[in-house]
Amino acid sequence: MHLAMLCSANQCNLCYRKCKIEIGERGYCKTRINKDGKIYTLTYGNISAIELRPIEIKPFFHFYPGSYALTFSTYSCNFPCLWCQNWHLSKTEPPERYEFISPEKMAKMAGEHGLCASFNEPTLLFEYCIDLFKLVSQPKSIVSNGYMTKEALKMLKKVGLDAMNIDIKGGKEVYEKYLNAKEKYIWENANFAKKLGIHVEIVNLVIPGVNDGQIEEIIEKHLKYAGPSTPIHFTRYFPAYKFTTPSTPIERLEYAYEKAKKEGILYPYIGNVAGHKYENTYCHNCDKLLIKRFGSKIVKNYLKDAKCPFCGEELPFIIKNK
Repeated sequence: MHLAMLCSANQCNLCYRKCKIEIGERGYCKTRINKDGKIYTLTYGNISAIELRPIEIKPFFHFYPGSYALTFSTYSCNFPCLWCQNWHLSKTEPPERYEFISPEKMAKMAGEHGLCASFNEPTLLFEYCIDLFKLVSQPKSIVSNGYMTKEALKMLKKVGLDAMNIDIKGGKEVYEKYLNAKEKYIWENANFAKKLGIHVEIVNLVIPGVNDGQIEEIIEKHLKYAGPSTPIHFTRYFPAYKFTTPSTPIERLEYAYEKAKKEGILYPYIGNVAGHKYENTYCHNCDKLLIKRFGSKIVKNYLKDAKCPFCGEELPFIIKNK
């Protein structure tokens, strides 16, 4: 076991649940344990999956488009989503016996590619990411529910976190009804991450009967906290884990995209609808096609730098120097 960070006495301060963990007990996420008055993490080097994946699949559309990231994860989660798409990892507690993968080994495996903590909630790999991110200069990203404390976010930025994809589950009612959590912390973290200089993209899995009636609210808060130039991805839900509701109608995703555009978000997208025109990137100034996509694949990319090649407009992109 590895001594956990961001703890005071018997309290974990990694996420906003701020669990008080008594001796012999684990916190809400089951990845931190109090042994003899000290809190340890059960996930350090305890890796559930490793895969080289396109950055677009996260989804990151404005962060090194066309690049790849070595994507890794551990177990469990601090959110109990009933519709979880990666439930086989997020609903499994970390095993006590496992093959340890050191940060040094992970860094070597990445080679020249970026690194991304994803699949399950990366906050639970906090100590590991702190050590790993110190070792590499490649782009470093996480795909998160955004419920970590500001102290955790500041520490990740200090060791080189470059980009953060935040999953917005819905409005205030969704967080209270399904997650026993407070929505305000997620939007505050989106705003705080941008102030720290972290590239942010927002994703909203649109689930019929859960949050598909809160699109307007999400757009309003996106504009307030993340800003008009921050991309937002409205993605199609498919039945998973304990949810059997039919998949999101594509028309509802199209409504979300068009409403976001109308309200002033410069770069909305829809996801999980391969080949749809709203997967593509269009210049917010001249409307010319900049990147054509098919799912996570880039079919055509006209960008050479963070300027529109057609009208010269500055674009909110991070592009790899060639």
